[in-house]
Amino acid sequence: MTSHTYLSELFSLDGRVAVVTGGSSGIGGAIAGALARAGASVVIVARKERELAAAVDELAADGCRAAWVSADLSTREAVRAAAEQAVEVFGEPDILVNSAGINLRPPMEELDEEVWDVTMAVNLEAPYLLGQRFGPGMAQRGFGRIIHISSQQAHRAFVRSGAYGVSKGALESLARSQAEAWSPHGVTSNTLVPGFVLTPLNARLSSDPETVAALAARTMAGRNGLAEDFAGAAVFLAGPASGYITGQSIFVDGGLSVH
Repeated sequence: MTSHTYLSELFSLDGRVAVVTGGSSGIGGAIAGALARAGASVVIVARKERELAAAVDELAADGCRAAWVSADLSTREAVRAAAEQAVEVFGEPDILVNSAGINLRPPMEELDEEVWDVTMAVNLEAPYLLGQRFGPGMAQRGFGRIIHISSQQAHRAFVRSGAYGVSKGALESLARSQAEAWSPHGVTSNTLVPGFVLTPLNARLSSDPETVAALAARTMAGRNGLAEDFAGAAVFLAGPASGYITGQSIFVDGGLSVH
């Protein structure tokens, strides 16, 4: 067996279909690109059509199969519609990546029901609804991979965790519930937990050089995360090699959480 054949058996996503929410930029964008370049046909779901088109054009230029669906994932109706639009492109997905999220963190005393509701809708309910739509089909076919993008705030409260931290903590619990339900049928559900990553979602903190430097100093690696740091972990969790890993929260944080 050649090394190429061996690595292909472990990590190739040839013939697989992936749906990636929040896949037009940031961590989701890096993951969508990684899955596509590993062989999957990828449907990116996000809000901004210009960013979606640019992401898909870039992947197409690399010879990848990719398409996009524009959707606001803050309502149940929009989530369900986006799921059906995604399926129309390449068929039912084998891989679901929930990376779309909103990061509204007012002080606790200013946290109102509107912020609470939209945070839970996008960060928790959309992943739940998409899992309910795609998970049973994955189980019936005997293969599936669900990957959620969580946060340090799921495990510790800092920098005004608010509703955001609650939603991410619940998201990791959702992954475990999905794993319990579907892992006997070949479907794994896991969570990737970033540290501080320089993405548009963290623009507020990224604009302060002192804060950026202080956060880098909290890691073991001595730097903050980049979106591309998630490519390998996502390909691993999406493919054959990770079939016995399920219900887990895997930290991709340069050692921040244990430093």
